Amino acid sequence: MTTDTYHYERIAKAIEFISENITAQPTLEEIAEKVNLSPFHFQRIFTEWAGVSPKKFLQFLTADYLKAKIKSTATLIEAAEIAGLSSQSRVYDLFTGIEAVTPQEFKSGGKGLHISYAYHPTPFGECFLAVTERGICGMAFTDEQTKKEDLATFKKKWFFATIQENASITYPYIERIFMPHLSSLDKLHLLVQGTNFQLKVWEALLTIPQGSLTTYQQIAESIGKDKAVRAVGTAVGNNPIAYLIPCHRVIRKEGKLGEYHWGSIRKKAIVGWEAAKN
Repeated sequence: MTTDTYHYERIAKAIEFISENITAQPTLEEIAEKVNLSPFHFQRIFTEWAGVSPKKFLQFLTADYLKAKIKSTATLIEAAEIAGLSSQSRVYDLFTGIEAVTPQEFKSGGKGLHISYAYHPTPFGECFLAVTERGICGMAFTDEQTKKEDLATFKKKWFFATIQENASITYPYIERIFMPHLSSLDKLHLLVQGTNFQLKVWEALLTIPQGSLTTYQQIAESIGKDKAVRAVGTAVGNNPIAYLIPCHRVIRKEGKLGEYHWGSIRKKAIVGWEAAKN
């Protein structure tokens, strides 16, 4: 287990404890005891990870804060304009483009593609990352219990592709994703399999700036399908590229974060972390 992953597991446990006991307003000492750390050590690793104290971090997860973030911009386009899509203020965000596999590639299970994959530590736990010459084709948060199943599912989707583990190829992408200040802001390309409707939803997700939040209804309206909120929710849940296609930035209109394919605690961690960085 790497230090990053070890710290995230402690932090996730702390976030879960705080969330479950929010009305009791647990003290720093109580939270630290829950994760088997001294108050000093817990405060240090949490602040290093989030950039803010645990108390400040908790404010980013309250319903009032989340509802205010939704209401602060009327549309996704407005949110993107406020963020300034070409400004250096987006040092923690990424320029990301999406490309669909061709119908023939979809039918052939990726025949002819060479895919490299590996597992890497991230601020949100261990991550599976798969890339081709055309871009990132798979990304998922994982753990020891789900590794084999997740890899088998991925290989089934790209059944006829050549798939090999090669961390030396995937690691530079991890650097660009989670340490963008160390590299240029060149566009990252994503290669995905999906229906036309799913692609529209995923492209809409790409327009949500870091630190902003939106709702399923706003996504539906942005793609001209305002009556298809439930279908939008399904497409969001089928997102094949964790974090980069930021489905974690979609929440319920009443200010609840809702479910997340890679765990509700991880969603809280990501939303709070991005709010702090922003």
